Amino acid sequence: MSGFTEFKPSRRTLLKTGATALGALSMPALVRAQDKPGEIIVRAWGGAWGDALKAGVADPFTEATGVKVRLDFTEDNEIKPKIWAAVDQGRAPPIHVNWDTTTNATISALRGVTVDLSDLPNLKGLLPLSKPTGLEGYPLVNTYAYVYVCAYRAEAFPDGPPESWRVLLDKKYDGRIALYDDGIGFNPIAVIAGGGTFEDIPDNMEPGYAFYEELKQNNPLLGEDADFTTWFQNGEIDLACTISVNARAAQQQGIDVKWTVPKEGCKVDTDGLWIPKGLPANEEFWAKEFINFALSKDAQQKWCSLLGLPPVYPGIEPPADLVGDPSYPTKPEDFAKLVSVPSPVLVENQPIWFGKFAEIFQG
Repeated sequence: MSGFTEFKPSRRTLLKTGATALGALSMPALVRAQDKPGEIIVRAWGGAWGDALKAGVADPFTEATGVKVRLDFTEDNEIKPKIWAAVDQGRAPPIHVNWDTTTNATISALRGVTVDLSDLPNLKGLLPLSKPTGLEGYPLVNTYAYVYVCAYRAEAFPDGPPESWRVLLDKKYDGRIALYDDGIGFNPIAVIAGGGTFEDIPDNMEPGYAFYEELKQNNPLLGEDADFTTWFQNGEIDLACTISVNARAAQQQGIDVKWTVPKEGCKVDTDGLWIPKGLPANEEFWAKEFINFALSKDAQQKWCSLLGLPPVYPGIEPPADLVGDPSYPTKPEDFAKLVSVPSPVLVENQPIWFGKFAEIFQG
């Protein structure tokens, strides 16, 4: 994809892989094959997300190390209490690595259930974006940035892309718009679209709630990542606030979907990887090796190219179809055009926003 040659290390390159992509930590374990677990379990999102992780990280990791990777598609908010309960009760957690939103990962880090990753060799030289804010050390590591774009069916907008998020209130799109089922990615934007400003966040969310009350009259579909691609494929929606990955996946499957950053801006965020406490020593070791591998240049280039997202490894060129795209920020001036809410603010306020969203749309 995007002119990238698939990374498939051979036996001849395995020692180089061990020293670079895996890092110096891995060499003893490569020698002691009996210490390798039968598999490691990585919680992931489905659809285009899981496909990218498998092709960009999991399969090359298995080829390089012999350690099988099983992807667990349990939703992130569903797996979280299971991990917490296991750690609290002194049991082994149900997964080895959690691919998580930075906000959710920060909540788990503040609870004290995450393993410190500060000793990973491949942390050295990464962009500052990789470092979690408001936390000591590396209880998680951010892996890329992403933008919640305004995705639209091009046929429904023959005169060009929507200029404002307020297009969601147009009655011609009644029942043909979509949001995440908790409002994630749009809650801060709703404030601005509702007449407020960025400075109102988080102390005055009322303009956003008023916007939602109007939006409810247009009967939006509410779903998760995989739903957006399906809805666009089936021609069920004309507009959506979704991560650019989903719109791009639909486009790559031949659906006439485009995306834009309206004048109010779009929310930019990060995802990360973390390891729950309580794993056997050898399993924690290989979980760390998986994350270290995911931070290597080859894995970052393949994984993030497939996702269409800017990686935390410096110097990697965007995929050809995303050069200059405002949903693929690489420079400070690119990020300045987007809406970024600090993780500590999200940790404190996002549950409140989710609750209000549910009250308005599902109450």
